[in-house]
Amino acid sequence: MSTKPHVGIIGAGFSGLSCADVLLQNGVQVTILEARDRIGGRVHQREVGGHLVDLGPNWIHGAEANPIMHIADATQTVTHDPEGRNIAISRTGHLVGEDSVNKAWEFLWGTIEQAFEYSSQHGDRIPPEQSLYDFFQEKVKQSTFSGEEKQLFLDLCKIWGIYTGDPIERQSLKFFFLEEVIDGANYFVASTYKRILEYVSRAAVSQADIRFNQAVVSIDAPPRDNKQHRDRITVTTSTGERYSFDEVVVTCPLGWLQQNTEAFSPALPHRLLEAIRSISYGRLEKVYVTFPRAFWHTDSTPNTSYQHAYGETNESNSAQNPMYTTSFLEPSYADHPAGLEWTQECFSLAILPTPCAHPTLLFYTYGPCSTHIVEQIASLDPSSSEYRNILVNFFEPFYSRLEGYDVTSPDCIPTAVMATRWQKDPYAGNGSYCNFQVGLAQADKDIEVLRSGAGVGAERGLWFAGEHTAPFKSLGTTTGAYLSGERAAARICETVGINS
Repeated sequence: MSTKPHVGIIGAGFSGLSCADVLLQNGVQVTILEARDRIGGRVHQREVGGHLVDLGPNWIHGAEANPIMHIADATQTVTHDPEGRNIAISRTGHLVGEDSVNKAWEFLWGTIEQAFEYSSQHGDRIPPEQSLYDFFQEKVKQSTFSGEEKQLFLDLCKIWGIYTGDPIERQSLKFFFLEEVIDGANYFVASTYKRILEYVSRAAVSQADIRFNQAVVSIDAPPRDNKQHRDRITVTTSTGERYSFDEVVVTCPLGWLQQNTEAFSPALPHRLLEAIRSISYGRLEKVYVTFPRAFWHTDSTPNTSYQHAYGETNESNSAQNPMYTTSFLEPSYADHPAGLEWTQECFSLAILPTPCAHPTLLFYTYGPCSTHIVEQIASLDPSSSEYRNILVNFFEPFYSRLEGYDVTSPDCIPTAVMATRWQKDPYAGNGSYCNFQVGLAQADKDIEVLRSGAGVGAERGLWFAGEHTAPFKSLGTTTGAYLSGERAAARICETVGINS
């Protein structure tokens, strides 16, 4: 183009910020329209109990050749590869013996690896309705485990729901290979994503024109006959403001796209609409519960003998080998609506390195259970006693099963609680990140269509980015969002004749 192109980016999340970075480096004029009053999208922090925590992603998935890991290192962000005991609480509320738990986790991750390989090699022959849970059931059936062990393993495999945001019974086996992440260890971001976000956003904050509180309601991107005649794209926001751009990058989450396809004029191509509507997104939420002290990490009577489920007895010294995660398996001791999956998992933030450690349990909730919690607190002020009572009453049956709990001790009374409610946030797509549920017939092709734009890129100047358009091994992650923004920027530079 003979003049500097003006690119509009819808959304100031990771994908929009990384896209802006590349475009600005290449001399492009960039305006970002952000519906919120802040940058970061789902990468956001708040304080709970005097400690800063992430409301969105907590992890860097796969450390090998991962740009987010490189940024973490460059910004001295504290990351942690957790070590400690994986604890499980049985259906009846009893501590499962460590030998059984270790055996169950070994079976779980071994079966997950087999499922990835089976899905990758035989996906074309796997029926769309076959689930990952079906695969687990078959592997358990073929095993020589005892009846009690088989039940334990099937109960534990449901913890996979926290990775995708919905029950394992809904996870497509046919497209399970799309859930695989970048190779290498997974790291918990102990000091939060705050510095990483500052690094990713520095170019946009200093050089782009960022317009906050500009929720987009319509995008008019007419077809273009040739490269010499390029009609400009008009974007209208909820405040009535209209913006004109040469190119537009849409980084809105998949859930937003599914609910706002009518915002595009002319209508998006049929195949692109089909792809947008077919991919699922989960319901993953987080609940932080902070205590005066990490009672589950200290043992007033070292080497106490605990009676476990399934008749096992072994020694426990939680001070020497602290708890890392606890899985609460199909709890019969916690009231919940009949027929809804209620499995929980919590992660101890007390195992984080100093000074990031604090006496907080991070509960990951998913699927119908997370929706149930969000519906109860959605309209409440987080500082209200009603908000606190709902969350404490919900989670007390779980944390009261941990070693060291004493109902009479003030150390076991929460000092702060906070729950996310992304499902009620339209700018977060009313949910979690993309996943692949049973019934899909061509999910891999759908992702490729979303990534390519299927006839609206160079043809209409309309490009898509976001974690749902990422390379297969980084779908649903901050890494995927970051890479998708870079890719969209590179394609625009190529289209308008700029060497990126």
